[in-house]
Amino acid sequence: MIMKYLTRLFALAACILALAACKNDKKGKLLPNVSGKAGEILVVIDRAQWEGNLGMAIRSVLADDCPYLAQREPLFTLSNVPTGTFNAMFKMHRNILIININPQNQSTGMVYHSNQWAQPQVVAQVNAYDEEGALALFQENGALVAEYFEQAERDRIIANAKLYEESSLRDPVEKISGGILHCPSGYKLRKATDNFVWIADEKQYVQQYVLVYKYPVTLTKGLFTLDNIISSRNRILQENVPGMFEGTYMTTSTAIEPSMRYLRFHGREFVETRGFWEVQGDFMGGPFVSHSFYSQDGKDVIVLEAFVYAPKYDKRQYLRQVESLLYSFEWKKDVK
Repeated sequence: MIMKYLTRLFALAACILALAACKNDKKGKLLPNVSGKAGEILVVIDRAQWEGNLGMAIRSVLADDCPYLAQREPLFTLSNVPTGTFNAMFKMHRNILIININPQNQSTGMVYHSNQWAQPQVVAQVNAYDEEGALALFQENGALVAEYFEQAERDRIIANAKLYEESSLRDPVEKISGGILHCPSGYKLRKATDNFVWIADEKQYVQQYVLVYKYPVTLTKGLFTLDNIISSRNRILQENVPGMFEGTYMTTSTAIEPSMRYLRFHGREFVETRGFWEVQGDFMGGPFVSHSFYSQDGKDVIVLEAFVYAPKYDKRQYLRQVESLLYSFEWKKDVK
């Protein structure tokens, strides 16, 4: 499952370019707000095609297992609407994938739109002459489509975080990282030292956390290898994140090996690491994701980390919410 996930998600850089190229066809006009729940995609496709090879290909990518969750959860929740019933009500949905198969199409290929009928909305459209052509197009671009919708969900969360930002958290993050992380109201500062910040949104059954920490660059090679990232993580978390009982502390689970990939987002290069966290000496655990990158002066490694603890609930959306905050990071000099 992990290798399949990595293969699919290496298209992130291309996805960002696609998002930048999206056009707002209703620019200047007031659009209604989108409908639908976070993580839902409306797939506009005829029933026979949805139940055939094309539908299977779409589900294998967009409804594949979300990685590093204790329970099986799909990346997205998919709903099918036949082309003939795709009316104004359905056009308000937040995420729409349209399979446009018509021998009279002027051209074939992928088309991406933002705010086509509502806002903030994204629409991906597959234009093909026949079902075989549509299948080939989706198989070639499926990873990009998945990242396109993923980034759209992140952008909505970031926009909300900025609108309802807890501005008191800016200073402790900036002192360590030299940048700004936009956290919404509800998040509180739990711990702050010279090289470590712990931010938490703690409800009765769901806890969402952000860690910001740094450590000096001491290696000329192997700095951003998985072994070094995890060993540095374990050392810093043992010092700063205790468990509920004396002598317990957070560490990285070895039951399933973490994964990493190199990404570039808004001009910032970083290493994304995913895995499971656990508490040494206790039975707590859950998923985490981190971004590791150089400080602006190149002397330190900055790490932004998101993790959740929600033993009673599905975790896909909770992790997506807090992970999106990592993507809100921007260097202080770039903040307007």
